Amino acid sequence: MNLILLGPPGAGKGTQARRLEDTRGLVQLSTGDMLRAMVAEGGPLGQQAKEIMAAGKLMPDELMVEIIGERISKPDVANGFILDGFPRTVAQAESLDAMLADKGLKLHHVIEMRVVDEVLVERVTGRYTCAKCGKGYHDLFEKPKVEGVCDSCGGTEFKRRADDNAETVTTRLSQYHQQTAPILPYYQDHGVLKAVDGMADIDEVTRQIEAILA
Repeated sequence: MNLILLGPPGAGKGTQARRLEDTRGLVQLSTGDMLRAMVAEGGPLGQQAKEIMAAGKLMPDELMVEIIGERISKPDVANGFILDGFPRTVAQAESLDAMLADKGLKLHHVIEMRVVDEVLVERVTGRYTCAKCGKGYHDLFEKPKVEGVCDSCGGTEFKRRADDNAETVTTRLSQYHQQTAPILPYYQDHGVLKAVDGMADIDEVTRQIEAILA
């Protein structure tokens, strides 16, 4: 089963993708992770990507689709994948569909996680992680059981991402609405788009996603 989870930053795509990895044996494919892995492997695609990134240029759609195509051909993706961070435009969506068709594959579901912008800002700006083990917390929604002590490893140092601030989040939301939202009608027309209530609690969002995949 091949999926795309769509939604603005902070909608909970990563959390739901990890659950689908555990329950359905799917592999979450992040464009950033794929690029770094390809560069580390040092093959022709990786070298090309490295030169483009070193020059500070945007990755061409054709190259990104080729990298995705190579990644999904590996044995660990046999059960299917969850794409995260791609596509962002209709042109990318069309290129992705063409590549999948060439491999005899297709997207089974594109799931939009709908969340109100104001709530997203609150969600993202409150996030922080344990500096030692990386477990995530939130100022309002998920605090450590003992203040200042990580539930998982007992660490006492925490960190926040520099870009998890209201100004940056608002900018990223604006970019999402301008760039990514237009691909929703594309997938609607192809009959694969469904939406879930990303405002619900995590378990309820999971239930809604599972109902779509059933």
